[in-house]
Amino acid sequence: MNAQENKQLVQEGYQLFQRGDIAGMLMRCHDDVDWISPETELAPFSGTFHGKQGLAEFFTKLNASLQAIRFEPQEFIAEGEKVVAVGQATWLVKPTGQQFDTPWIHVFTLRDGKIARIQAVTDTAASERAFRTGQTAQASTGSQLHH
Repeated sequence: MNAQENKQLVQEGYQLFQRGDIAGMLMRCHDDVDWISPETELAPFSGTFHGKQGLAEFFTKLNASLQAIRFEPQEFIAEGEKVVAVGQATWLVKPTGQQFDTPWIHVFTLRDGKIARIQAVTDTAASERAFRTGQTAQASTGSQLHH
């Protein structure tokens, strides 16, 4: 697949995620797909997940912990087998009732027309604050991305 086809596949994956069709999204992934995100002490969905079953576990943990108030992919950059998605999100942490805003970047590696790897970069400080009960969790506009 060329860069534009890869970009389209990733965009379709986001549409499926936003509709809650995780099974449809997983169909666009390799059996040995990797999800890699920053390890954080309080977020049960942080870290590395391997394979379609691992990715399904990631989304189950994410859904149990967070509700997307706003999830906006804003820009897609594609070159060869890489697609970079840049966006903004506002999340509600279900256990604490806290909300936080965060910019995010997802770097996709595609192989044979399927997603083989996803590396996520986000503001881990904002999410950790939101997972702590009773603390203000709004990310500042100039917050740094961590990976």
